Amino acid sequence: MPSNQIDAALAADAAEVGRLLLAAPEDQWFDRKAATTRARDLARPLVAFANAEGGTIAIGLHNGAVQGIDSVPQRINEWRQVPLDFTRPPVRARFQEVPCRNQAGMPDRLLIIRIEPGERVHEAIDGECYLRIGDESRKLTYNHRQELEYDRGQSQYDGQQATGANFSHLDARLVTRFGQKIGSSGAVHKILDARSLLTPDNKITNAGLLLFGKRPQTAFPQAYVRILRFLDPRRGTGSRLELEESSDVRVEGAIPHVVEEAQRTMEDLVPRRRALAASGRFEAAPIVPRDVWLEGLVNAVIHRSYSLGGDHIRVEIYPDRIEIESPGRFPGLLDPRQPLKIRRYARNPRIARVCADLRIGQELGEGIRRMFEEMRRVGLTDPVYRQTSGSVRLTLAALPRLDPAVAGRLPKGSADIVDLLRASTSALGTGDIVDALEVSRPVVLRRLAALQEEGLVRWVGKTPKDPRAVWLLTDR
Repeated sequence: MPSNQIDAALAADAAEVGRLLLAAPEDQWFDRKAATTRARDLARPLVAFANAEGGTIAIGLHNGAVQGIDSVPQRINEWRQVPLDFTRPPVRARFQEVPCRNQAGMPDRLLIIRIEPGERVHEAIDGECYLRIGDESRKLTYNHRQELEYDRGQSQYDGQQATGANFSHLDARLVTRFGQKIGSSGAVHKILDARSLLTPDNKITNAGLLLFGKRPQTAFPQAYVRILRFLDPRRGTGSRLELEESSDVRVEGAIPHVVEEAQRTMEDLVPRRRALAASGRFEAAPIVPRDVWLEGLVNAVIHRSYSLGGDHIRVEIYPDRIEIESPGRFPGLLDPRQPLKIRRYARNPRIARVCADLRIGQELGEGIRRMFEEMRRVGLTDPVYRQTSGSVRLTLAALPRLDPAVAGRLPKGSADIVDLLRASTSALGTGDIVDALEVSRPVVLRRLAALQEEGLVRWVGKTPKDPRAVWLLTDR
């Protein structure tokens, strides 16, 4: 059962609710706890959910059995007091006792805890800090906690009140359809509140307006996706700008509509080539697999910085690659130099949660891994992330990977230089490569020497110390 059906399970008949919750996988937003759980031990998942995107904990379920909580009445008040007694600052949580049938078939209850994303970094009373990542509540190191504290103000922009917005600015049909997705048939107010899209005084949040607004761009002029297709691999400027006529599309609206419409537009504009398909016939296929560029688009829309005014998401489609640039740097917990090791962390936790409910996006780290796996499956070079002072650019190049035999002879990390040179729109010097990869100059020089020896790159300069010298890929 996907996590967006937890609400439907909780609304089921008492005889079914326990079975449905046991069938639901524990994930980024849902956890089960036994009736024997101590109050102090409950602090860890509460803190982890609050430091991530919020979530739901069901107490009274253990080892595939519905225990219920009626057999431990003395613990109920202890659990309810956990936010005040064992978390700092107190985690915002709502408690609900849901009727069920226990494993003996007798009437019983489950304790359901709804945790909201926190405005600040939370910790347990013992000073430990946790973050929900997938189905785990992971303890953060000192450095990771510092990064989380640094990022927290930015990450909660989606939870702030949308200035001047009220319920008349929302598309009630979108909200109702979302309510049906999560199994809630209540009023608009109730549906929004279930996903922390209202402030404590019942005002619409920035996330609520971006997700369900009739025209969010009135309040967020920069919240759109611009899609451009170029005729030449080189972008060009001015009179040499190689932009294809009628291939500059601006997509606006609520986030679900933006993703859907941008996807349709890209399907029309991404170049196709003839390739041998699974059917054994040559068929037209996009130069970059659809699942890869779609994941890149979705990640950009969900995780961009909506607080940065004056900038938007740009998708640039070239004959040999697709580039997706999104406003906002990677949060400090994420290292763009090691994309396959990225831990889940959402800059916009409320937007990420709703999009997951709508099956628009999954987990950030998981999606990136899928992109790499799919590009490697079809024999293309790895995706490349480059971070500027205010944005992240993803390059998906329709270029073949290094031959495995050649790659085995090269120093570790050499392929990163090849990918970087392929992704760059201009020639790069040694210093540029050092800065982009954020590794030492001796390491870069050693990798470049090995690549040059294999005939994969060439050095172009007038003298050995030419400051304008650059590295270029060979035609091989």
